[in-house]
Amino acid sequence: MSVNSRSAVAIHALTYLARRGDELPRSSADIAESLESNPVVVRRILGRLRDASLAWSTEGRGGGWRLARPAEDISLYDAHAAVADGPLLPLHSHPPSAGCVIGRHIQSLLEVEFAQAEQALRDRLGRTTVADMLAQVLERERTLGAPRS
Repeated sequence: MSVNSRSAVAIHALTYLARRGDELPRSSADIAESLESNPVVVRRILGRLRDASLAWSTEGRGGGWRLARPAEDISLYDAHAAVADGPLLPLHSHPPSAGCVIGRHIQSLLEVEFAQAEQALRDRLGRTTVADMLAQVLERERTLGAPRS
């Protein structure tokens, strides 16, 4: 699963948990159903969210997943950072040719460009919370007049 996909799954799962609020904990199967995904994949993502103190779980009868803190206190960047395995924009897997004018300079130039792009991503995702996402989802649902689940 790509980092972008993991981020989307993490944000989806957290928004789902925010929607359920303080109701009974939700199972990974419930969350997977919303994602139309495999519960094993969802459990992996939820485990990373737990490790980042964004979600927590209880085992056994009546167990499941909940947010570890209020949705207003969880940014989309928090979710992204919890599941990211490395830079969003990785550089060359091996050094380019020093015998080429492009190869000699491209790596250092890309480092600056990619660092600035990733900072812009952090800034943007840091401004939106899981609570904001839930509010937007519910507003779209309200304007469409669709049944709520």
